[in-house]
Amino acid sequence: MSNVLSDARRIVVKVGSSLVTNEGRGLDEVAIGEWSRQLAALVHGEDGVRREVVMVSSGAIAEGMKRLGWATRPGEIHELQAAAAVGQMGLAQMYETKLREQGMRSAQVLLTHADLADRERYLNARVTLLTLLRLGVVPVINENDTVVTDEIKFGDNDTLGALVANLVEADALVILTDQKGLYTADPRRDPDARFVDVAQAGDPALEIMAGGAGSSIGKGGMITKILAAKRAAGSGASTVIAWGRESDVLIRLSRGESIGTLLLAQTQKTQARKQWMADHLQMRGHVTVDAGAAAKLKGSGKSLLPIGMISVEGDFVRGDVIGIKDESGEEIARGLANYAGAEARLLCRKPSSEFERLLGYAAEPEMVHRDNLVLTHH
Repeated sequence: MSNVLSDARRIVVKVGSSLVTNEGRGLDEVAIGEWSRQLAALVHGEDGVRREVVMVSSGAIAEGMKRLGWATRPGEIHELQAAAAVGQMGLAQMYETKLREQGMRSAQVLLTHADLADRERYLNARVTLLTLLRLGVVPVINENDTVVTDEIKFGDNDTLGALVANLVEADALVILTDQKGLYTADPRRDPDARFVDVAQAGDPALEIMAGGAGSSIGKGGMITKILAAKRAAGSGASTVIAWGRESDVLIRLSRGESIGTLLLAQTQKTQARKQWMADHLQMRGHVTVDAGAAAKLKGSGKSLLPIGMISVEGDFVRGDVIGIKDESGEEIARGLANYAGAEARLLCRKPSSEFERLLGYAAEPEMVHRDNLVLTHH
């Protein structure tokens, strides 16, 4: 286990409701102070390694219920949304205060399913989060419960944690919960239940072990954590499921200590992302590039700049997967477009210094950034 987390440079940490609330009665200030101290240690690199950390935190509805004086979780969706709106203020305020005490800046990011299903919004969310991380800010993410309808949505923050891990291409997802990790059966009922130290994410046997939901206050039982690990593994992130009240759990995990259950991703990070581009997507268009640009893409692993583009075919938008062809018409690569087709046509053969004049705004200098590019023909 040891090196998965000690090697991780970008980590998504998800904390469940039971860990950030006092048995569901509002937020637990001491606990959130503890997370903040540990997050600061990771980001500041107290062990000599600086890390980027994203926090996915439950607790808004529980805090809202406390503030509104409600003893039981309401059944009506609009009341849940009202509680989330009230509680979100408290959640953001608490993280802001506790992280600031550690010399850290924080940001609140509320996401809905629609933000991640739509490619353009997905990319915008991704760029925002990566910018925050680059600035050394800890994004505190929650679902935007006040605007989502279908039974309040992603379903649970475990799924949201996995989607965020994919979104920012994290190296690891840490799901902190009120259980020590995964057992072969429910240890409260079965004396023969064995602890699972390490397994492959996506192994169907895990889903059978996990059974139904756990605590009363939270939405997600162990099964949602198993499925989240499977989802996170799609972009190459391994997942640790561990007890959140374990002292210094994040710091010890980052030092390579074996705590909780490790669910390993089979695919390497880059491979997973590139595989996704190479295999699964319909392409909305192509750009044809000159020999110089083709050589740079194939030989030096460079980004595609508009100055090397000869022509653009198809009607695509920012974030679509497009093909890149050489002058003979052979596809040499695929990647995510930073500009829509109509804009790309204006930018052909132009240096980045002219983009603002041509488009009315300045954006990325690349048509396709090399991180979002996969060679399809060598």
